[in-house]
Amino acid sequence: MMEEQVILVDKNDKPIGKMGKLEAHQKGLLHRAISVFIFNSKGEMLLQKRALHKYHTPGLWSNTACSHPRSNEIVKRAAERRLKEEMGINCDLFFSFNFLYKADFNNGLIENELDHVYIGFSDEKPKPNPSEVGDYKYIKPEALITEIKRMPDAYTPWFKICVERVIEKKSFVQKEILIA
Repeated sequence: MMEEQVILVDKNDKPIGKMGKLEAHQKGLLHRAISVFIFNSKGEMLLQKRALHKYHTPGLWSNTACSHPRSNEIVKRAAERRLKEEMGINCDLFFSFNFLYKADFNNGLIENELDHVYIGFSDEKPKPNPSEVGDYKYIKPEALITEIKRMPDAYTPWFKICVERVIEKKSFVQKEILIA
């Protein structure tokens, strides 16, 4: 289900308004986003291939789930909701970092997002939503980095920007979980 509105923010993630999702992407206005990365007990990352009818980056490989929080929705809850809606998985998610990115697409749309990145660990078998996900796979981080270098156009722009940082943060997040 496509979210109707996005939360416009400044570079410090302070909300400054709301706008229809498509209009925000047509105008390239900065808005809040979420990206979820799930790893299994083998250390493999769960990727999704975006459905072919998505309004941008159709058929490209990306992180496990991503979207935009709803108005008045806690960002972590939005990440949990989208993980369930896109991949049918419920698991604890842990905030890792934020990043800003901007990308122009060949269909005239512009992604300009302050992305909140969450990491989780699960061996639950995905049940992908076909309206969101065309395919999925698990891949070792080292193999993924090699594949991205070999075929960069097969991956979404935001994924390529943050994946190495996610891989670096994964071990830190796992240690924090063990300490808690």
